[in-house]
Amino acid sequence: MFFRCVSKKIFIALFYNVGMKIFDPYEIEQASMKIIQNVIGKEYSGPEENLPVIKRVIHATADFDFFNNLYFSDNAVKKAREALRKNTPVITDTLMLASGISKKYNLKIICRVADENIKLEAKEKNLTRSIINIEHAVKDFPSAIYAIGNAPTALIRLCELIKEGKAAPALVIGVPVGFVNVIEAKKMLAELENIPRIIAHGRKGGTTVACAIVNALLYGL
Repeated sequence: MFFRCVSKKIFIALFYNVGMKIFDPYEIEQASMKIIQNVIGKEYSGPEENLPVIKRVIHATADFDFFNNLYFSDNAVKKAREALRKNTPVITDTLMLASGISKKYNLKIICRVADENIKLEAKEKNLTRSIINIEHAVKDFPSAIYAIGNAPTALIRLCELIKEGKAAPALVIGVPVGFVNVIEAKKMLAELENIPRIIAHGRKGGTTVACAIVNALLYGL
């Protein structure tokens, strides 16, 4: 029902903003959020704590598909924020994601894909650097928050390590984008019922989405 009228709502929301020239960063963000809220309207009926995360993802991507595509396990947002308040590290699958997370909260953000030892081990084992990055991270930070927006192989390996009892993340953000291994990786994560998780179902996702989710969690602290 939502998508039957969403195109019309988007048109109306944008029509009334045609010709507006806004240069103040805060005002630009507020205007964008107002448009998103006008499109969503009263369609949302899920937990209130999830809505700012959904809106932040839509804001970052301009893609209203995420209104329906994002899945939150029970109390995932609450549990994630509790972990963040305890300075739980955030492990990312790419340097781009690490660089996009807000730095004003003094989080420990870790991504080792560019480390020489990671590169060498990945080459020797003929595996992706993302897999080796996750394996090393789990050894050091088994209860961290894991944000994966680009590499489905990293998410698959993380799920395997969770099943083996070697990791118990405070939250897994599983939103890799693409065509190979993506659906399978997200399905594996969805089946881990005891792990707090946020998933972008389908092939959509990406570093931008993962970054928006982490920042939305931070902004709510």
